[in-house]
Amino acid sequence: MSSNPFRHAMARMGGRDPHEQHRAATPLELFFDLTFVIAFGVAGNQFAHEIAEAHFVPGLLGFSFAMFAVIWAWINFTWFASAYDTDDWIFRVVTMIQIVGVLILTMGIEPMFHSLVEGKHVDNAVIVGGYVVMRLALVTQWLRAARQDPARRDTCLRYAKYLALVQLGWIGVLVVETDVLTTFVMILPLIVLEMATPYAAERKARTPWHAHHIAERYGLLAIIALGECLIGAIATLRAIVGNHGWSVDAALVGFGGTALAFGMWWIYFLLPAGRALHLRRHQSFRFGYGHIPIFAAIAATGAGLHVAAYYIDHEAHISAAAAVATIAVPVALFKGSLTLLYSVMVGLDRTVIAVAVGVLAALAASVGLAAAGVSVAVCLLAIVLALGVSIVIDERGGSERLQHALERLEAGSTARRQP
Repeated sequence: MSSNPFRHAMARMGGRDPHEQHRAATPLELFFDLTFVIAFGVAGNQFAHEIAEAHFVPGLLGFSFAMFAVIWAWINFTWFASAYDTDDWIFRVVTMIQIVGVLILTMGIEPMFHSLVEGKHVDNAVIVGGYVVMRLALVTQWLRAARQDPARRDTCLRYAKYLALVQLGWIGVLVVETDVLTTFVMILPLIVLEMATPYAAERKARTPWHAHHIAERYGLLAIIALGECLIGAIATLRAIVGNHGWSVDAALVGFGGTALAFGMWWIYFLLPAGRALHLRRHQSFRFGYGHIPIFAAIAATGAGLHVAAYYIDHEAHISAAAAVATIAVPVALFKGSLTLLYSVMVGLDRTVIAVAVGVLAALAASVGLAAAGVSVAVCLLAIVLALGVSIVIDERGGSERLQHALERLEAGSTARRQP
């Protein structure tokens, strides 16, 4: 870091202190995150539109690919910045290039969805091009870290080498125009290689990331994704009020959509991620990768609320049960993934698992209610009620169990440090 905090002269990228006091997200990181607000919004809107038109397979393929590209690029930047953020002018400019890559990628989401619906080929030129721009910018960051952090030179060079090689594969996908099946057959190995890169690069020496900083950054992206749920709730409410005026159903949907986002926020932050990750640094890969389905599920829930708006506005070509399922399924993925992450980070808790099973059963029941003729608004409230009950159960006894689990982890960590 520069000795003068008011200047951003070039500083040595020697690695941050992983136990630095009062480490928090920087204004640059927050600005970087804003571009992902746009990406989540565009992907969610396109997903909702295709599902409302009953284009289930193209919608799921397009949304899954967009979410991987967006979330994976964000994860890689976040862990690198936690370890090597110098906040000098070079770091800022290279981050700006990554921001440009996010915006290019976002511009390619809509054409990709349209091409998948047509089914002839995948129009992935813009989305893959933006992704490659982001990744190559990150390669330059790793090369700089390799030059300025001798202790971890090999680790940084492995990152740069593996990322560069995988980008050659993405460029191949970029220039080869083929049918949808062949394109995704080409893409899947590249996704595997992308996700294997951090594990392979850090097999000998780990980068100096900061546990509490990482936890804060992940929490901030969760909040950004939850913003899509609120937007979806407003879209649903506007559809009802615009067609039928204010009614009981309108009030129920407005409350239900907002309460759903609030309940997911509450549940996400039940896990003291910073403390747990600090005590279990060896679980960093599970923590990082385990958030991919969580973030995607939150964004998909917002899209599901948009689908409900289409259905209520009589613009959807799906059944009421399918419309409710577009909300219930991602909420189930969110709850299940978060329960698994909780178990990995603090240990198995039978009550937590039992509550999760109960929530999943209630979510399935909400779809059954819609199939039986119950209104979408009431089914939405049933989903909210399931989350609300799980929160009440946890608040009544979960904090004590969690505290005991963390104390056991603390004791085990202390014992390992003793000679």
